[in-house]
Amino acid sequence: MSGTGRPATAADQGATVWLTGLPSAGKTTLAHALAQRLRETGHRVEVLDGDEIREFLSAGLGFTREDRHTNVQRIGFVAELLARHGVKALVPVIAPYADSREAVRKRHQAAGTPYVEVHVAAPVEVCSARDVKGLYAKQAAGEISGLTGVDDPYEEPEAPDLRLDSHTRTVARSAAELYALLTERGLA
Repeated sequence: MSGTGRPATAADQGATVWLTGLPSAGKTTLAHALAQRLRETGHRVEVLDGDEIREFLSAGLGFTREDRHTNVQRIGFVAELLARHGVKALVPVIAPYADSREAVRKRHQAAGTPYVEVHVAAPVEVCSARDVKGLYAKQAAGEISGLTGVDDPYEEPEAPDLRLDSHTRTVARSAAELYALLTERGLA
């Protein structure tokens, strides 16, 4: 039973959907498209945007491997907390290191909270051409360093729950594929 006295439904089931990929791969765009579809079908949804988390929850952290790990663990904690309380936490965050993502998955497993890892894949050349935030241009101009996938590592997931090649399909198609996976798992 849900807290409202009616039988629990998929809309009552919380989960974390972690969308990992290079900068400008389409993670946040996909998260917002999925969030809209989930909300239309009665789900409580929060998008934990990586840039907003950096500004508010992880202010002061840099981009060293240790700081990136700390940032991912903080986001993972908040996502699991929300998911445990019936929210679909959509997390469009690069999370470049496999061990950091695995630690988040294990936190969810230990709590019995559903966790779905989605690799939003696009070649760095495509991401650079999109350059949504101007990061690739700044890196090329020497204004920044440590850009994930260019001069800092990105460890692609070896076995994500879903891999979406964002450069070969529309946002709507990707969101539909992800929604179908959630439905198959009893989460949508």
